[in-house]
Amino acid sequence: MTGKRNSSLTYKDAGVDIEAGDALVDAIKPLAASTKRPGCDADLGGFGAFFDLKAAGFKDPVLVSSTDGVGTKLKLAIDTGIFDTVGIDLVAMCVNDLVVQGAEPLFFLDYYSTGALNVADAAKVVEGIAEGCRQAGSALIGGETAEMPGLYAKGDFDLAGFSVGAVERDAILTGTNVQPGDVLLGISSSGLHSNGFSLIRKLVEQLGLAHDGPAPFAPQTPLGAALLVPTRIYVRQCLEGLKTGAVKALAHITGGGIVENLPRVLRDGVVAEIDAGLWDLPPVFQWVMREANLPPHEMCRTFNCGMGMIAVVDGARVAEATKALSSHGDKVQEIGWIAEARTGKPATTVAGAPGTWGEPDLWVSRSSD
Repeated sequence: MTGKRNSSLTYKDAGVDIEAGDALVDAIKPLAASTKRPGCDADLGGFGAFFDLKAAGFKDPVLVSSTDGVGTKLKLAIDTGIFDTVGIDLVAMCVNDLVVQGAEPLFFLDYYSTGALNVADAAKVVEGIAEGCRQAGSALIGGETAEMPGLYAKGDFDLAGFSVGAVERDAILTGTNVQPGDVLLGISSSGLHSNGFSLIRKLVEQLGLAHDGPAPFAPQTPLGAALLVPTRIYVRQCLEGLKTGAVKALAHITGGGIVENLPRVLRDGVVAEIDAGLWDLPPVFQWVMREANLPPHEMCRTFNCGMGMIAVVDGARVAEATKALSSHGDKVQEIGWIAEARTGKPATTVAGAPGTWGEPDLWVSRSSD
């Protein structure tokens, strides 16, 4: 026999706090407003948002879209209570994938899901998202906050980002004009960015390190904060580089590292050859390589190894491209070149150098076949 209830069961009793959701919307409205740009007023509250491509200055645009998350770096943020940087990561992972197509990011939406909404923590995350959008010149036009009790452990949440950009039809970056003799320019990363954190978290656990203790590779900074340095956003500098006409292709170095991502922008008939002796492996990567006992080829297909973006540029216009790509304070340097493909030659070869990356081995990506 089914018992009868004498009192009502509200949505809040079931674990969903509508008032908290409303409070979060009120808290983030000024953050969204701070990302306004031509074509969109970045106002929240409607069922959808409009974007006027003509008002943004486009004549014959092609839309480009991207979606991503921040992986298990999010778990590190939850464990440390540092929530103001992963929002930047979220934007970076999406907009950096747009600009390598030649596209200018236009607008961004986020998805935040949790078991029980903590307005203060969620607002910090959105503060980071807004900051990332400002850095990218993208409008934060909306998103979704989902409170789903029973689906997440206490304190856990997840993030996803969605970015849309546009490029004039005749300016789409395809890499079809890449030629032997072109030069590879690396744009320095800010650190680990948002890849390889399952390995990083496991390493920290095995070494028994505390998140609030000094980072072995940066003793003046707590480990958690050092690992959570946000992903560099490369939009403005890459767009400056594209204006010169000297940049033929761009590769965002994310999951899969250099050897998996660079071949994605190469046409048939050419290969990229990188001399890793041309730059020093940053301290955080030296630490990972040493403590995890990773061989060079594994480092190079897991992490960005200090190069978050790689540009293929006209060999006769290297100085011009370097100036444009470094226009927002990034360190830009030559790291290799494009050569003619030969039968059986891999799409990318990376030569090490004693004293920088350990052994002077050849690191080879997936085959170009």
